[in-house]
Amino acid sequence: MSMQGMKQLQWIGRSIPKVEDRKFLMGQGGYVDDLDLPNMLHVAVVRSPVAHARILSFDTSRALELDGVVAVITGKQAAELCDFMPDFNPEPNLHKWRVLADEKVRFVGEGVAVVVARSRYIAEDARELVDVEYEPLPVVPNARAAMLPGSALLHEKMESNVALDSTLSFGDVDGEFARADIVVRETIRWGRTSAQPLETVGAVANFNTATGMLTINSNSVALTNFAFLVAGTLKVQSNKLDLIPMPAGGSFGAKFWAVRVAITAGMCSKFLGKPVKYVEDRLDHAVSCDHHGSEREYEIELAMTKEGEFRAIKFDIIDDYGAYFQFGLGTHGNAMSQVIGPYNIKAVSYRARGVLSNKCQQGAYRGFGSEVHNFAMERIVDKAVREHGFDRIELRRSNFIQPSQFPFKIPGGNVYDSGDYEGVLREALGLGKLDHWRAEQTKGRAEGRYIGIGVTTCQERSVYAANEWWFFRRSPAMGVSSVPESISLSVDALGAVSATLYSTAFWGNSPETVVAQVLGEELGVNPDDVSFSYAGTAKGLPASGPGGSRFTVMISGAVQGAAAKIRAKALKVAAHMMEISENDLEYVNGGVQVKGDAGKRLGLAEIAIMPRLFKHQLPDDIDSGFEADMVFDHPYTTLPTADRSDLGVYYPMMAHAAHIAVVEVDVQTGAISFLDYVAVHDCGTVVNPRSLDGHVIGGLAQGVGQTLLEEYVYDEEGQIQSSSLMDYLIPSAMEVPEVRLGHHETPSPFTPYGMKGGGEGGRMHAPGAIASAVDDALAPLGAKRATYLPLTPERVLNLIAER
Repeated sequence: MSMQGMKQLQWIGRSIPKVEDRKFLMGQGGYVDDLDLPNMLHVAVVRSPVAHARILSFDTSRALELDGVVAVITGKQAAELCDFMPDFNPEPNLHKWRVLADEKVRFVGEGVAVVVARSRYIAEDARELVDVEYEPLPVVPNARAAMLPGSALLHEKMESNVALDSTLSFGDVDGEFARADIVVRETIRWGRTSAQPLETVGAVANFNTATGMLTINSNSVALTNFAFLVAGTLKVQSNKLDLIPMPAGGSFGAKFWAVRVAITAGMCSKFLGKPVKYVEDRLDHAVSCDHHGSEREYEIELAMTKEGEFRAIKFDIIDDYGAYFQFGLGTHGNAMSQVIGPYNIKAVSYRARGVLSNKCQQGAYRGFGSEVHNFAMERIVDKAVREHGFDRIELRRSNFIQPSQFPFKIPGGNVYDSGDYEGVLREALGLGKLDHWRAEQTKGRAEGRYIGIGVTTCQERSVYAANEWWFFRRSPAMGVSSVPESISLSVDALGAVSATLYSTAFWGNSPETVVAQVLGEELGVNPDDVSFSYAGTAKGLPASGPGGSRFTVMISGAVQGAAAKIRAKALKVAAHMMEISENDLEYVNGGVQVKGDAGKRLGLAEIAIMPRLFKHQLPDDIDSGFEADMVFDHPYTTLPTADRSDLGVYYPMMAHAAHIAVVEVDVQTGAISFLDYVAVHDCGTVVNPRSLDGHVIGGLAQGVGQTLLEEYVYDEEGQIQSSSLMDYLIPSAMEVPEVRLGHHETPSPFTPYGMKGGGEGGRMHAPGAIASAVDDALAPLGAKRATYLPLTPERVLNLIAER
């Protein structure tokens, strides 16, 4: 690791309370639904009741007659008010989509019109009075049906519903399989889910008819760098759009580039010249959010020697994207960044087919496709254990990439920065008390109880560069973009430090706490004394926001750069005040002192007042003011080669974890209960252990939901069967196990302080551990292996019945 990461740290690594806590606990966090502007109007969306149909006509007269209704905007009108929706599809001519369907609907719940009224209650009453005539079309209910010859096309300009079929191969895949002593094959399915944040996506838009400025307060994240795309959709000049970040009551991917709500509110405000609020309700979020999670089928093959060495692996994936291909194969870019897991595998073939169906479109959910890949990877390893009698701990351990091999270039080109996978596993095994649970398992079986122990060891990529969006295409529509993060620091006349952030307000991570802790290191201030503000895009520096477990690393780099400028100016001013050479001074503990003599010192407040108020007493080469900006871009990335023989380095900060789950399966009901759970993570240098623990536990809860409970189910007519929280089951505190946590720090050589991302921990690892434990519990019954999530009681009983 770098020398910067090796210095003695005062604040990094401490479990300080979040500096944001007080305002949220006192109800003063300022969520978007708290905004109440004078004369503000409200939106309700008219949604399609059918999955696939042409829109023949609208009758809005009854709705417009309702007292309090101001306007009804249909899809055809919206197509005149707005351009096509922005997205990150690498093939922009493949298809387009709009904020409201204008000619045809492609999934149940797709918006076809909006009602704008003086209250949300009136708007919702009025939308029931909007009459829409549809011409039904054949429904394409899933990816398998979409791939059949003659299947109805979702988008007529496409030749088929397969939006993209791409295979990437690295190393001698065919040769390794031909020489293999053992080839293990597995099929898995991962059910469609989505994040369920306590606060749904919302926006308040306010168009100023005098200036042409459109201001939108939004709880979406990651809008700053690409705000111009939103401006293009809304047909406003890019510098006349101000997207102001609001605290997000949970995101987990659901608010990553969630633009439909903001564009809906912005369109209505621009059309009517009044403030407009639109906040999704639970039904909106379920049936037509910007981001359903992945829904995939995998065929996997693993080539091995008889001694158990992994040599090559093949993936063939069918991915049900829903109606629109808004992120292209970006979720598979995430998977490719850690395609071999923690194992030293020499050759890889990865085929991904993005298929369109009559469902809500797929987008981001915690892990963004790499969590599915982890599950697939660990299932094939456990299959090898089951079929060929290997010890599951030793098989993993013997195939681990070794600490001396880092930085490690994987097939495909990405680099793993650092790691000690055996050390993480050893710590997890120490916490897991496997001997105790094996004894309990033996005792339980004699009593007719079925206890299982599951183990998983897998990756958590972090800090993305943008290569992943484009490399599945030989000729992407645009080049690789930057993904910077920025900050502005200001020191007032009394030495108090203020920070301005440019991407996202609070969303679950603690941006203010991270910045405050780094400022504690860099400027020697108390984190509680730092004040914070958030700039809208009209005033902002470049910023990309959270996503891909990147923010802590990126904002820390920005803070380090800006703080270095503050320290440099402090040294210059202090040198003049103390009449001593800068070379004889050092910045230590919130002030400047003579090297080796702490008695000759000026505090930051004594220094700051000079450039703030008394510039004319300073030399000409010292400017007025005491501010610094910093735009920090990716610390280590390389571009893909033109022939894609090397995809470049684009996700190198590779965290790692080992999870051990102990469950009991009731073979009469199919119910699964937890007896113990251990999670040990290596996220490099830990910034705030308490915050990281929260990430792991929260992610684990979502992993439990994915594994045991949650699924968006569509029937053959494309009707969603689990659109409410009565049918879409979320784990409560009763279903989530108490977790015993450990942290194993292997600092990154590329990042500030050696940090790695940890924001997606838990969900990245829990499904593999739980499925492994269920297999172990049911092994005496000869049950089928757990390969289809979620493992509902019915599916568990089917595993037993289909032994």
